[in-house]
Amino acid sequence: MSQSPRLLVLTGSIGMGKSTIAEMFDDLGIPVWDADAAVAKLYDVDGAAIPPLIELVPDAIRGGKVSRDALRRAISDNPELLTEIEKIIHPLVAADREAFVRAHEDADLILLDIPLYFETGAKLDAKVLVVTASEEIQRARVLSRGTMSEKEFELIKSRQMPDAEKQKRADYVIETLTLEQTRQAVQTLVESLRAA
Repeated sequence: MSQSPRLLVLTGSIGMGKSTIAEMFDDLGIPVWDADAAVAKLYDVDGAAIPPLIELVPDAIRGGKVSRDALRRAISDNPELLTEIEKIIHPLVAADREAFVRAHEDADLILLDIPLYFETGAKLDAKVLVVTASEEIQRARVLSRGTMSEKEFELIKSRQMPDAEKQKRADYVIETLTLEQTRQAVQTLVESLRAA
């Protein structure tokens, strides 16, 4: 009987380098499941979240898919709505993740990219890798994208668990300073996980 794949959760605060690290795992041939991509699929035309969300927040559905701006406005007007939306989305995301793991059961290792792993109180039978960087690097990376203001960045950061707390809860921590150093750290971690 073949052994189940080992699961490794990748998490970390905004601007810490999660996407870059996920790509490095992918480059090493490790299947990567992306929680944000799963949600995007659920919100898209014919996504599994559309029918229940039409019932709950009809104004947030535009052209057969969820308008994230309209959804944000609806939540802003009625904060209790967030809990109701999470009751719909979380089980659908979990089902997507489980289907991904089943589809890759021959892999020895699977990376689960879950940005809000600690914040959502998720509990998986998995080791946890936290990516980190200094506050200066984090701020510079996020603001250089040109997609949000300093105020928006601070708001997102305030809603995320502090980096130091995430590091305390992690099984592994990789600091993303340079691409070369990060790639080497990923390679070393994968080798040690495969050797264990």
